[in-house]
Order: sequence, then structure tokens, then C-alpha cells
Amino acid sequence: MKGMKKRNLKAFSKAALIRLSILLFILLGVIGWLWFTCFQMPGKSYSGELLPLMAEEKIIQDNLQRDINKLANDIGARNYSNYENLNAAAYFLKSSFEEAGYKVNEQEYKINNQAFTNLEVEIKGVDKPDEIIVVGGHYDTAFTTPGANDNGSGVAAVLELARRFADKKPSRTLRFVEFTNEEPPYFWTENMGSLVYAKGYKQRNENVVAMLSLETMGYFSEEEETQKYPFPLNLIYPSQGNFIAFVGNIDSSKLVKTSLKYFRKQVKFPSEGLAVFNQIPGVGWSDHWSFWQQGYQAIMVTDTAPFRYTQYHTLDDVSDNIDYEKLARVVSGLEKVIEELVS
Repeated sequence: MKGMKKRNLKAFSKAALIRLSILLFILLGVIGWLWFTCFQMPGKSYSGELLPLMAEEKIIQDNLQRDINKLANDIGARNYSNYENLNAAAYFLKSSFEEAGYKVNEQEYKINNQAFTNLEVEIKGVDKPDEIIVVGGHYDTAFTTPGANDNGSGVAAVLELARRFADKKPSRTLRFVEFTNEEPPYFWTENMGSLVYAKGYKQRNENVVAMLSLETMGYFSEEEETQKYPFPLNLIYPSQGNFIAFVGNIDSSKLVKTSLKYFRKQVKFPSEGLAVFNQIPGVGWSDHWSFWQQGYQAIMVTDTAPFRYTQYHTLDDVSDNIDYEKLARVVSGLEKVIEELVS
């Protein structure tokens, strides 16, 4: 009887060990998959002294500074409760697109008898016109903030990139869009401008192969501990807030990696990439979220906003906080990324 119990105990221990080994193997596989998908990025972030701006980059810098000053200083807070300013920003952006040679498509929709407008311009693709790349940013601001960085920086970047591509002939169709109503109370609701816009693609069964949301891009710091993260990202990424980030969800992992690869290949500027679950705070906090809801690959290009920029959503979000030289480098790099994506 005792011998039988010993044999049964050995058999049970052996079976338990096998199950534990299988579980450990699965766990290691999941960890490996997560690391490769979420955190393993192509190339390396640049570290070192930044090169002097080239002549073209200086032009970009001047244009960015002029446009952000117009939005933040001359117009100021712009949203549903600062409706005249919101319309003034839309008029400025429409006029600027037209000056660059574009015909502007205005997508208007109403909330409580107020009209709100997304602004779109297009360069039709030469070889693959049915494959669409969207580059966008929101021009409204939160509360009463002047919104120089959030999101004057992204709006100005979209506008400047549109200027840079005005005379180019991409293989894929390229659309530049300035969205309304990204901020509260419309954030992540059916009245969010980019969601209204993205739903149109789905209804028309259009093929958006990539969307880049340019969001709060102009603040950088070389100081340690200036960059914060939600756990556990603080265990992986640097504490200096001196980089531009390419952020997406798991489904957009390929687009994150492709865009970051092109950026790092062409630009000597610090950069980081992340493709992770939507539930992590900050990952879906911009207009790319709207495209996720329609099943499209989309990413955010950002300085990480509240995780670095302490003036986020405050009256101190002013144009003097923007590092125009570094923002110009980022925009110049994004021009090269988009050139690759539309080819």
C-alpha cells in the first residue's frame, strides 16, 4: 500500500512538473511576443550633439513659429465655448492651404445648432490612388488654454508638411487634415471631429493604409527625470524628455515600426517607439484613436504631452515654450517618413 502511494505521488509530481513546464514555456512565449511586438524597435535612437539646421530646415522653423504664434497668440483659445476663435483658426488654416495651391474640402457637421468643420486637402496618388495615407492634427484647444503645443504644434506641422508636398507626385494618395473637436467634452465621443471624419472612410469603403496623428510635438528637455510614464513603461524608456515618440496600439505595430525605421534612418534626432495595449493611459489620447475604431492602422507622433509637458491644458501652454529648432527637425524627419509611406 505504501509503495502504491509512493508511485502515485511520483506520478503526480511528474505530471505537475510537466504542467508547470508547459505553463512556463507559454509564459516565456507570451513575454517574448510582447517584447518583440510592443518594445523591440528597428534601429537605435540618436544620441549625441545635434547638427546645425540646414537651410530648408530653417525655413520650416520660421514657418512653424509664425503659424503657432498666429494660432496661440493672435487667435488664442479655440473650441465650442470660444466659437469665434475656433472659426478664426479654421479660416486661417483654410486660407493657408489655399495659398499653398490646394483646393480645400470642408467637412461640416452640427452639434446643438453649431457648425464645426474638418479641413482636408488631397494629393491624388499616381500609381496606387486607392491606397490612402492620412496625416492630421486637431486645431481646437482645451478649456481656455491658448494651445501653443496642444495642439498648435501638430496643426502647424500638418500645414507645413502639406506645403512641402504640394508639388510632389506620390504613388499613393496623400491627405492632410485639420480636425475639430478633439478636446473635451467631445473627446472619445461620436462628435469628435476625427471620428466623424474616419467614419466617412468606413462608409465609403476607402482603403486607409496608414494614419499619422500629429499631437503636442514641440516641447523637449535634456534634464533627467523630465519624462514620466505610466507603469511599467517607466522601467523601459529614458527619463530625459528629449525625444519624439511614435505610439500605436498592437494592431498598428507594423506602422509604428515602419515609421520609426524611416525616421531613424534619415534623421539624427532622439526617437522612441511603442506599440502596446489601448488600455495603457495616453496610448489612445488623440485623433489616431478614431481611426482605430474604424479598423485602420494609425499612430500618434508626440512629445508625450502630459507625461512631459507640465503646461499641458493650462493657460501657460504658450508659444514661448516651443523649441522651434527641434520641432523643425522632427517635421523635416516626418517629411521623409511620409515620402516612404506614399511611395
